[in-house]
Amino acid sequence: MAVNQEVIDKNLVRLTYEADADKVEEGLAYSFQKNKRNFNVHGFRPGKAPRKLVEQFYGQEVLFGDAEEYIITDLYYGSIPELGLKPVSYPQNVKVTKMDKDGMAFSLEVYTKPEVKLGRYKELEITEVPSALTDEEIDQAIRSEAEKNARMVTVEDRPAETGDTVTIDFEGFIDGNAFDGGKGENFKLKLGSGQFIPGFEEQLVGANTGDEITINVKFPEDYHAEELKGKDSEFKVKIHEIQKQEIPEINDEFASDVSEFDTLAEYRADLAKKLAENKEKASKAAMTEEALKAAIDNAELDIPECMIDAEVAAEIKRTENRVGMYGMTLENYCQYMGITVEKFRENIRPEAEMNVRRDLVLEAISEAEAIPVSEEEFEKEFEQAAEYLKKTVEEVKEMFKDRRDDIAEEVKRRKAVDLIYETAVKVPAAEKQEPEEKAAEETKPAAAKRKASAQKAEEKKEENA
Repeated sequence: MAVNQEVIDKNLVRLTYEADADKVEEGLAYSFQKNKRNFNVHGFRPGKAPRKLVEQFYGQEVLFGDAEEYIITDLYYGSIPELGLKPVSYPQNVKVTKMDKDGMAFSLEVYTKPEVKLGRYKELEITEVPSALTDEEIDQAIRSEAEKNARMVTVEDRPAETGDTVTIDFEGFIDGNAFDGGKGENFKLKLGSGQFIPGFEEQLVGANTGDEITINVKFPEDYHAEELKGKDSEFKVKIHEIQKQEIPEINDEFASDVSEFDTLAEYRADLAKKLAENKEKASKAAMTEEALKAAIDNAELDIPECMIDAEVAAEIKRTENRVGMYGMTLENYCQYMGITVEKFRENIRPEAEMNVRRDLVLEAISEAEAIPVSEEEFEKEFEQAAEYLKKTVEEVKEMFKDRRDDIAEEVKRRKAVDLIYETAVKVPAAEKQEPEEKAAEETKPAAAKRKASAQKAEEKKEENA
């Protein structure tokens, strides 16, 4: 076999192959074995006619199709390690220029993994995100828990207020005609929630139980239903009930109701510990994201469109699996979101490109830093997978025995992220300046000197006068 490699565009190479007579014979033999039951030769049962007789009867060319596919696949994948290529697409523009018993010649094109020119990725300046927990945050968390445990109480001695929940019947009209989707009965609406179009809930404030009122509102110009956009409408509304939240008193009894603790002090201490842990994680995640984005922005690379296409397809598959758990198809999901499948595909493309860019940069950093993966780290990955999949570690090892390289790459990427974060310089927000602000600050002394010099020159001029 002879193979020639030619770069024809960024990340796109053309490979030209020549196969000898022995390889062609190997391909023809494969094609015959695959198709022999399809040949009908008089005097022989299906699959029993000798190849030589089949070739005489049909012509040797009848075997070329599968023979060519066999030879192309075998030579292409066999040459990848030898050429040191890292393909990111399937072969395309395959052209067979010669095929006979003496040999075969063909060419194909394939996109390869782009070269990443790393910029600065260590000692990056990032904004410090405070992780210290305040008493106010603890108090707010306790209040939120109390609100979750609030009960609804019927209001009979006053009109509806913002924050109340009203039970209503309503029907909407445009130009005196009722429209689809504009009617509801015994609907519970929390005033101020923004659940209805602007102006609707506000006009219910001040109404009493039993009132029948008319509400005039205009549908927003960006309303999801095309036929209602920007239309003036009138709603007939009847108020059946007004309810308010009754929040429990925050004391030992409340603490015992919402937790396993007997006192408010114990509950507060446990909640504070959990909140502190969560805030510290959130702080680290935010700073890590900023540092990682800076490292990615500092790198230079040209990503082939096929890599982004593949990531879009993978995200669509993940979405299909996720919504499928709720008995929905991707089309159902998109319809629910008010978009087409094509629009959904378009919306996820920027994030897909960022995912590809991130992985390529992290891979380049792991190579530049020669990040290793120990057996202990492999073992930890297997243990975590076993716990998640509810299988034994040995079963997981058997499942992933051919994917150690993939596992290693994932571990290396995570360690590269850790390296970026751990070497970053955390600067308090009050001290950090945007580049434009910093440049302006640096020019102030010079500007001040020029102004002082000009003022002295003016004073001297007046003295001379």
